[in-house]
Amino acid sequence: MKPRTRARSIALQVLYEIDIANHSPADILNQRLEESPLPNELADFSRQIIFGVLPLAHELDQIIAKYAPEWPLDQIAAIDRNILRVACWEFAVQGETPVKVAINEAVELAKMYGSDSAPRFVNGVLGSLVEHQHEIKQQLQSVAKEN
Repeated sequence: MKPRTRARSIALQVLYEIDIANHSPADILNQRLEESPLPNELADFSRQIIFGVLPLAHELDQIIAKYAPEWPLDQIAAIDRNILRVACWEFAVQGETPVKVAINEAVELAKMYGSDSAPRFVNGVLGSLVEHQHEIKQQLQSVAKEN
């Protein structure tokens, strides 16, 4: 697994556990980094993803629901929902990750953690979101500034 993919994987595991069990983000991240140590730069990248996605989770979910209405949020598996949140945050808020890279990384995470149909599903939803990426960027960046 590529180094930044490992960092995304750890961030995804933390976000998933928060979603499912509502544990402390810092505690979960520290535990994951003890189990699978990362160089400081990559640990910081995981941290950036986690603490970038968390305050925007509601808005990210609304965007996913708005631009991909054929996939109701309550029917999306928690792991897939978090993969979508991470990818959307990366290309719309963080802005350092090219859209194609964010999608490819999300599909890779879906292959690792999702069901057999998850990679195709994630790719399809993100394809819908990318068609509206400029509106999504504006919406999320204004909310991120408020936080």
